[in-house]
Amino acid sequence: MNYSEALSYIHSVCWKGSVPGLSRTRELLGKLGNPEQSLKFIHIAGTNGKGSTAAMLASILEEAGYTVGLYTSPFINRFNERMQVNHTCIGDEELAELTDYVRPYADSMADSPTEFELITAIAMEFFKRKHCDIVVLEVGMGGALDSTNVIDTPEVAVIAAMGFDHTRELGSTMTEIASAKAGIIKPHGDVVIYGQNPEAEAVFERVAAEQHSTLSRPDYSQLIPGDFSLEGQSFSYGTWKDLRIPLVGAYQLNNAAVVLTAVEVLRRKGWSISDDAVREGLAHTRWPARFEVLHRDPVFIVDGGHNPHGIKATAESLQRIFPGQKFVFVTGVMADKDVEHILGLIVPMARRFYTVTPPNPRAMQADVLAQRIQAMGADAIPCNSIPQAVASAMDFAGPDGVACALGSLYMSGDVRNCFQ
Repeated sequence: MNYSEALSYIHSVCWKGSVPGLSRTRELLGKLGNPEQSLKFIHIAGTNGKGSTAAMLASILEEAGYTVGLYTSPFINRFNERMQVNHTCIGDEELAELTDYVRPYADSMADSPTEFELITAIAMEFFKRKHCDIVVLEVGMGGALDSTNVIDTPEVAVIAAMGFDHTRELGSTMTEIASAKAGIIKPHGDVVIYGQNPEAEAVFERVAAEQHSTLSRPDYSQLIPGDFSLEGQSFSYGTWKDLRIPLVGAYQLNNAAVVLTAVEVLRRKGWSISDDAVREGLAHTRWPARFEVLHRDPVFIVDGGHNPHGIKATAESLQRIFPGQKFVFVTGVMADKDVEHILGLIVPMARRFYTVTPPNPRAMQADVLAQRIQAMGADAIPCNSIPQAVASAMDFAGPDGVACALGSLYMSGDVRNCFQ
């Protein structure tokens, strides 16, 4: 099996009709000899900020001298981004060989694994073969029934910022959504929560107590923002002074406070993480398509915000860095998202929209999205492709303007490719 054949097999796995649950993942991993049982994990759930939090923690642990696996989704430019060791993505030949190894076991199952379950099993085998000291493991969706939740009690479970997303699968109330995320809280473990959502916090506190787990959260009163620019921002938090991250979004400071809280938990458990490792790890964090500056004159930013909570954070970051300015937006959304709420947050800030159809079967068509925006009183032009929309937005923004692509992570890779 070569690389393209491996990807074709992975993406061909049928998931429709599959009953949610962990039984298929457990069966497949069992056939592989349970590679996950030889690994240690940081398990990360939440609605927004999971990826950024995972990237910061992985960078810090790598600076501390550990061999660190990182499992995230979705990918931005290449599938291989989903599983990395010390910032290096799985190689094409490695992925092909591992898929070839896992395939007979998957094909032998009466209840076939879903695509995400198959990828998770491949990743576990990959991390085992790379002798990872620890794996930063991002939940795909939810928590309790997510295939990553087959692991035993992690070194620390982290629950990032909470909001409304995937309501069809997880529930329509915050209590229901938080209950799904709380599934990663395991017996006698440690959990760090983002907080700032009383309804969700009540669920996490209850589940932590039931599981006899220790719950921690950042003290945001100790978070002091410093300077910020398109290159990044500095901040202080408690005894930490003048830390710097290259992540521009205003919301990233809260994510960094969550990371520092998790680092303290890891230190208490015996992980050797020096102050220098923390400082350098934060400073060297790389995480594409999260308020990422792709161009200057005009400024062009891509952000993966795709639900109301995420779009609100992006809007606040734009207003902080460019106060009083109007923006040119390249926008594409999934039809099953809360489109009216998302648009309501950015229409008042817009000079013009260029709408696109993200490369996903769930995407809303560009012309339909443009009509929705026009009905709200804003200027919107549908485009046939993402490169056309990016070029049009750059031209309309002019040298002194600001353009921003947002609405779906699925279009972020194509946006980034326009500048490479």
